[in-house]
Amino acid sequence: MTAKPDDLIKAFRAILKEEKFGSQSEIVAALQNKGFNINQSKVSRMLTKFGALRMRNAKQEVVYCLPQDGSIPTATSPLKNLVLDVDYNDSLVVIHTSPGAAQLIARLLDSLGKNGGILGNIAGDDTIFTTPTKKVSVKQLYQSILELFEQEL
Repeated sequence: MTAKPDDLIKAFRAILKEEKFGSQSEIVAALQNKGFNINQSKVSRMLTKFGALRMRNAKQEVVYCLPQDGSIPTATSPLKNLVLDVDYNDSLVVIHTSPGAAQLIARLLDSLGKNGGILGNIAGDDTIFTTPTKKVSVKQLYQSILELFEQEL
């Protein structure tokens, strides 16, 4: 099948809306079954390009999905409701989220980058480790994150 790039993108988005594919190889197989000549590295690039995240679906399975509006989340979106706790020690800030939400929240924090005082983030399923840049103290970063998610100090 010789498909237009738009056809592949539509099929890719439709597959992710099904919220049932937990691995990139499953997405590759689903797209190949629809007649697209695609490999895992292309799927990986598409997942990154469209901001796909691994989250829990209604059946509590961890699956790939797209953000609701297709864009990078902002601090004014309901993502603040996914942040359960924020704490810090001498080295880093630890953020606890609802199950499956850490990658989504980390993506928001990554978008702030060094200008936001964030050197980097590591996200698991429901926990994020965030470390500040040299010019920002851990406590300052902690307070910035609290403000971002409108948590009480």
